[in-house]
Amino acid sequence: MRRELMIDTLRACEDPWDIVVIGGGATGLGIAVDAASRGFKTLLIERDDFGKGTSSRSTKLVHGGVRYLRQGNIRLVYEGLKERGLMIHNAPHLVSNQKFIIPAYNWLDGPVYTLGLKFYDLLAGRLGLGPSHWISKQAVIQALPTLKKNGLKGGIIYHDGQFDDSRMLVSLATTCTDYGGVVLNYMKVVNLIKENGRITGMEIYDQEEQKEYTIRAKSIINATGVYADEIIQLDEPGKKQMIKPSQGIHIILDDKFLQSRHALMVPRTSDGRVMFAVPWYNRVVVGTTDTLVDQISTEPRALEEEISFILETTGQYLDKQPSRKDILCIFAGLRPLVAPEGRGKSTKDISRTHKIIVSPSGLITVIGGKWTSYRRMAEDTVNAAIKTAKLSAHNCITSSLFLHGYDTHPESGVNPSSTYGSDLPEVENIENESKEFSGFISEKLRIRKSHIIWAVREEMACTLEDVLARRTRALFLDARESMHIAPETARLMAKELGYGEEWIGDQLRRYEKLAKGYVLS
Repeated sequence: MRRELMIDTLRACEDPWDIVVIGGGATGLGIAVDAASRGFKTLLIERDDFGKGTSSRSTKLVHGGVRYLRQGNIRLVYEGLKERGLMIHNAPHLVSNQKFIIPAYNWLDGPVYTLGLKFYDLLAGRLGLGPSHWISKQAVIQALPTLKKNGLKGGIIYHDGQFDDSRMLVSLATTCTDYGGVVLNYMKVVNLIKENGRITGMEIYDQEEQKEYTIRAKSIINATGVYADEIIQLDEPGKKQMIKPSQGIHIILDDKFLQSRHALMVPRTSDGRVMFAVPWYNRVVVGTTDTLVDQISTEPRALEEEISFILETTGQYLDKQPSRKDILCIFAGLRPLVAPEGRGKSTKDISRTHKIIVSPSGLITVIGGKWTSYRRMAEDTVNAAIKTAKLSAHNCITSSLFLHGYDTHPESGVNPSSTYGSDLPEVENIENESKEFSGFISEKLRIRKSHIIWAVREEMACTLEDVLARRTRALFLDARESMHIAPETARLMAKELGYGEEWIGDQLRRYEKLAKGYVLS
């Protein structure tokens, strides 16, 4: 997955692409993998970097959605549980079985939650990860030693999935290229081209090389998430907005606050939502909120009331109340919710079911959905493209398609090196090339110098942010530590890319400005 090779293929292409996907998040990359693996000539373009937006800012969960079960959305939960099982089967180097505990402080909670989770297990069927069951107070304390003990009656243990979202995106992008697809970051849509009212191509602009290209396509798919309305406006100016974004925030804490490989799940917080505290590498991800917002930003910021809510709710369940100074990173993401019909509907009640829209010009837009269901969304969208563009029908194979890096003996969610899966020996071989490439760049985060070089050579990382935020997870694990290793990372990248001190200085200034938004003063 080298950018210069992708550009060469783009330039050499004279015939129309079968399918062009706009958007390099979970939905877009899932569609690109589906299309390429069916044998379609596939191109994906992303305006920024893969997963720059929502898809790299999740709770790191692969789940059916316990709270959707409470809402009575059985179909969505059933779909999510099926897809959860397929994700673990097809990408065990990235997705793992995570045990969750719901603490019970009321005797009525035990039967109610146990019954609900038994139904959750039943919906998962043969793709279930393990049975849920009641455990004693002593067993809860042993599993979650930092949990508040006063009034604790016991707890319910159940299973869901945990993953590294951004590394999953890299694996999807590479899988697409393994099947002959072309994926390009920093490629912006400038204009849609129409003939007789039908979209036949588009003009795109390479922000890295500062060059414009005109491409032809049989089918164009808008999978830009919260930015879907921008592409729709290029096709149908004045069209009513389809997206109503919702913001969710997460905080990262040191693992001393949980001291466990079990995750904590609070099924009903003071405002009726759910809260998770999930172990992730040697940190803890705590979230999330659900707040309607009017402004769409590539770098959304947590609101003060969201920060207070997360800290206060966490303090209600853990012995040690986290404070602002304990936050190692704080990040926000925007969910691309389908705009609700009517008024007064809260975000937590809006369905996460995806929706596919075909415009009169043939533009296909997919909106809504959630990370876990990315593969099913992709299958439905490619089927729509086949029908709309009258492409040759090919069966979808992604339900049993191993993703790039497939490895059955990883330490998913524990060791960052495990996310490379079967590529890990090649990553490790980089350390034999030079002493400069050997050892940790951050022992605290278990990130090695070879990870940096691999990101540049094989994962299309163009900027310091690409490497520290998404190819490694330094920014999201500990923003201050990421700033500490930024100078050495920039120097390694510059040498590999053939850039000088001016590039290094510019990248460091940009990154420091970005990273400061992920810490609290």
